Amino acid sequence: MASNDAVVTEAPALTFAQLGLPEPVVAALARNSITVPSPIQAKALPDAIAGINVLGRAQTGSGKTLAFGLPMLARLARHTDRPAAKRPRALVLVPTRELAFQVVDSLSPYASALGLTVRAAVGGTPFNKQVDQLRRGVDILVATPGRLGDHMRQNTCVLDSIEITALDEADQMADMGFLPEVREILGQTRSDGQRLLFSATLDREVQSLVRQFLPNHVTHSTEDGRASVDTMDHYVLLVDRGNKDKVLAEIGARSGRTIMFARTKLGCEGITDRLRALGIPAEALHGGKAQNQRTRVLERFKNGRTPVLVATDVAARGIHVDGIDLVVHVDPPADHKDYLHRAGRTARAGEKGTVVAIVLPNQRNMMRKLTSMAGVKAQLVPVAPGSTELASITGAQQPSGEPIPEPTVRGGRREGGYDSRTRGPRRESTGYRGDRTTDRGPRREYSPRREAAPHAPAAPHAPHAPRRDPARVDSPRGGSTSGGFRGRADSGSYGGFERRDRRTV
Repeated sequence: MASNDAVVTEAPALTFAQLGLPEPVVAALARNSITVPSPIQAKALPDAIAGINVLGRAQTGSGKTLAFGLPMLARLARHTDRPAAKRPRALVLVPTRELAFQVVDSLSPYASALGLTVRAAVGGTPFNKQVDQLRRGVDILVATPGRLGDHMRQNTCVLDSIEITALDEADQMADMGFLPEVREILGQTRSDGQRLLFSATLDREVQSLVRQFLPNHVTHSTEDGRASVDTMDHYVLLVDRGNKDKVLAEIGARSGRTIMFARTKLGCEGITDRLRALGIPAEALHGGKAQNQRTRVLERFKNGRTPVLVATDVAARGIHVDGIDLVVHVDPPADHKDYLHRAGRTARAGEKGTVVAIVLPNQRNMMRKLTSMAGVKAQLVPVAPGSTELASITGAQQPSGEPIPEPTVRGGRREGGYDSRTRGPRRESTGYRGDRTTDRGPRREYSPRREAAPHAPAAPHAPHAPRRDPARVDSPRGGSTSGGFRGRADSGSYGGFERRDRRTV
């Protein structure tokens, strides 16, 4: 019987078959050239397959998705009962939609080998499609707390049949303020169900979650959760304010995959625009983009068409791409945990990587404190555009200087920076403007008065309908007679006209 919070530090070198995985899963792993368990997998799999609650501490890129996903599949495959409508059998909670898709992609080949289904329920994707999938039955549901809460409130997903629940990136969910929703969700699952919680760090909020929902658990840890100086080189590059953009451009022109981090959406767009103007194929990734845009951006980054990704912290938390050998802090992170999460995009699966922070003189002391709290030793190096130090650390090169046009979607349309305006067919919507719709109907002549539709001749003695006061035809609700219609030639939307004098609610 496992003792409460027992720490297991050693595990024998076993194969996946010896760890207890079904043969179809072992064969599917081999087809994907995965034959040797990672350290966290070797330690966590036996207890997780046995049904014990597991707390796993491992850095991003250590293979923890399979460490909790494979035991789920193995346990669900022991009985082949079809999942009931709206009642998934297992649940994976993740902080971001990108991470949800990553988990689905990682587990789907092995679920298919066992005849099981894995589906995602996240924001930014059609709600009704998710409802239909849940009605058909889902074995493993991968969800973000917000969207799952929507399904629970509308009774399109019921959690009383959940046998296993996994929390991935629990520390990030805490940082993003999701723990109240997480507690509510876990409270709806079976009290005798298995819980698996994986996190890079264990702060006070995560520990309170462990105490409440992981009784009699065992802890498996491959490291202390901090960035490893053995696989990453950390530098603080000190630059003058006037040289920062030039230094970034030379770094962006290097060979290989690079992620640059900015604090805001506008910052991402500005950096991306400046890099593309100098001939560097960079793209932005942030929450202001529609989900289909974010998916395309990540796909181009993965396949190498876009070597430079400029991202916000939240958007990048779902990025699990191998071969990223340079992470650049363009803006300083908010705290040491964000520093570690950013750094975790490189040096994955034991590979080498470099992490650099572009720091102005007035940011030097703050960055020194951050790296100290993160437990890393970063070398301070003054650099300038074209310097040998910059080139030797980052592989910086001179950019071509030939502007690169914006990426396009099918039909040659530009994708744009924020939520796409090319939304396809018109549809009714009751967005933030109250009961107004995006379907504005056919175009009208530019006139402050509507044209009267032709009427059939009236009967000889039929009373006429009262005529509308022309002064009130287009008047706002407040009673003013000023204003009228204004063509939306500069809006890039669906055409038609927009009332500029009507108050919105």
